[in-house]
Amino acid sequence: MTFRRLDTADAANDLGGKRALVRVDFNVPMHEGKVSDDTRLRAALPTIEMLRRQGAKVALLAHFDRPKGKRVPEMSLKPIVEPLAALLGAPVAFADDCVGEIAKAAIEALPAGGVVLLENTRYHAGEETNDPALARQMAALGDLYVNDAFSAAHRAHVSTEGLAHLLPAYAGKSMEAELDALDAALGNPKRPVMGIVGGSKVSSKIDLLKNLVSRLDRLAIGGGMANTFLYAQGYDVGASYCEKDLADTAREIMENARKANCELLLPVDTVVSVRMEHGAPVFTRALGELDEDERILDAGPETVARLTAAMDASKTLIWNGPLGVFEIPPFDKATVDAARHAASLARAGTLVAVAGGGDTVAALNHAGAADDLTFVSTAGGAFLEWMEGKPLPGVEALKV
Repeated sequence: MTFRRLDTADAANDLGGKRALVRVDFNVPMHEGKVSDDTRLRAALPTIEMLRRQGAKVALLAHFDRPKGKRVPEMSLKPIVEPLAALLGAPVAFADDCVGEIAKAAIEALPAGGVVLLENTRYHAGEETNDPALARQMAALGDLYVNDAFSAAHRAHVSTEGLAHLLPAYAGKSMEAELDALDAALGNPKRPVMGIVGGSKVSSKIDLLKNLVSRLDRLAIGGGMANTFLYAQGYDVGASYCEKDLADTAREIMENARKANCELLLPVDTVVSVRMEHGAPVFTRALGELDEDERILDAGPETVARLTAAMDASKTLIWNGPLGVFEIPPFDKATVDAARHAASLARAGTLVAVAGGGDTVAALNHAGAADDLTFVSTAGGAFLEWMEGKPLPGVEALKV
């Protein structure tokens, strides 16, 4: 994937005193008015620090929550100033707007290498509609634009897409790392390429599954969504969660996989219980051999062995979604075992392992495997839309 990188010669030279508008993702978890997880703040540091070293004036653009075009005090970005300044080890100013004279004066007051956080872009209704007038107002504040928020790249908003057409535009360091990892996973991967898709609902991942079976060499399906595929094959799923009305869709995906020569890896055994709670009686069952009040809550040991063998035979792995109800042991075993195996292969350098979206990050952290995978995306919706093969407006605008 060819896109404009911040460290290219034309971007990195002569930034002294230039005004850099940097779109970051500071939509962080808050508790009692304070940042409770600073992961996204830390992700923005390499770009901010690079621009500061070059002497640029750094104006940060971000949204928080969904104020829907109104000024909602509880959705102000001001509480982020103090923790961001602590991470940077430098002062961070705050402007009470992201356009107009207030924002302009705050940026002009910065010294070379200074940083200001502008107020919530979604306080303006035109942000989410990508209003050209608001885009021109915002663009007037800067000399260049940097998008470092891949997680918002699936939105065609002023701060994520519109600005890229009005100013010299570049990908920030976090965005760059994300795009490089995704290109290695699906764009130009080392083959064979394997996918793991889990989670509860086929209905939320139809586009994803249809895209992946046309692009992967093998695809494993787990979690509650696997129950729908088992039901579509004629197996009894007892009291398990199952979207029975999507049986035809599941059969269509299986047929598409066959035509595309994509090996589909469905469970060959299951872990069941009558109750989804810690301490409930747990049994391993062959396919279809469960009582009517039993629920499939995890993949069985034979399924996990099949998955790990498939990983051993692959060069690239892309993972989205857990294999079972990982939040409630022992129904986390398949996810944990598979994740740790993927991590060991990635550590050894024999597998490029990229994961992201939804509960995936939490599941990998639970398994203690996240740090050892090649790349773990926290982008959520943008990661899923990319896996579905959909163009991301914020990325398309940066392409050369």
